[in-house]
Amino acid sequence: MLTTGFKLYLGYFFGAIAAAIAFGYTTGGNHIGPLTAGYKGSVGDHLGYTILLVTGVLAGAMAFMMIAFRDASATAAAELLGVDTVPVQRPVGPSYWPLISAFGVGTTVIGLVVSSAVFITGLVILAIVAIEWTMQAWADRATGDPEVNRELRDRIMGPIELPVGAALAIVAVPLAASRLFLASSKFGAIWVAAGIAAVIFIAAVVIALRPRLSRNVVAGMVLVGGIALVAGGIIAAVVGQRDFHHSGGEGTEQSEGH
Repeated sequence: MLTTGFKLYLGYFFGAIAAAIAFGYTTGGNHIGPLTAGYKGSVGDHLGYTILLVTGVLAGAMAFMMIAFRDASATAAAELLGVDTVPVQRPVGPSYWPLISAFGVGTTVIGLVVSSAVFITGLVILAIVAIEWTMQAWADRATGDPEVNRELRDRIMGPIELPVGAALAIVAVPLAASRLFLASSKFGAIWVAAGIAAVIFIAAVVIALRPRLSRNVVAGMVLVGGIALVAGGIIAAVVGQRDFHHSGGEGTEQSEGH
C-alpha cells in the first residue's frame, strides 16, 4: 500500500524534476542537456536548474524513506508499539497549506517567464509549504488528543516560525507594495497606499472589537491579506513600472540661453 507521505513527496519529486527540465529549456538549454543534468548539452541557467534538480532528488529520497518506514500505516504503528489493536487515527484538521501550495506553483510558473526573482519567490513558498504541511500532517497523528497534538507542533515549530515569518513579512510586504506603487500612476499610487492602510486598519479594529475571535480566523485573515498583497506585487512586476518623466531643469535653461 502506498502511504500518505510517500504520495506527497513523490508528487513533489515529479513536480520538481518537470520544473527543472522546463526551466532548463526556457533559459537556454539545448539538445538533451536538461534531461541528462548537463551530460549531453547545456542546462540553461545553472543556479535555478540546480536548485530544482536537488529539490527533486531530496523529495524522491524522502518518498522512499516514507514508504520504507510505512508512514501513516496504522498496522505498522501497532507492531511498533507492541499492541494487538490498531491505534485510533483521528481525521486531520483543516489546512491552509493546499491554497498556499497552489499559489506557490503559480508563482514558480510565472517566474519561468517573467524573472528569476519571481521564480525564486515561488520556490521559497513551496519549500515553506513542504515543511509546514509535513509537520502539520505529523502532528495531527502524533496522539489521540488534538490539544496535545497542537501543543506538540507549536513547541517544535514556534521558535522557527516566529522569526522566519517576521523576516519574510519585513521583506515581502514592502517589496510587494513598492511594485504596486511603481506600476500605478502618480495619483493611483496614493489610492493604492490608502487602500492598503484602510484594509489593515479595518482588520485591526475587527480583531480589537472581537477579543474572543478564533485564532484560525485571525490567521486566515492575515493569510488572505498577505497572499493578495504578494499576488498584486507579482502582477505589478509583470506589468512593469510606469514611465517617469523628468523635467529639463538646469539643462533646459542652459540650452535656451544658448
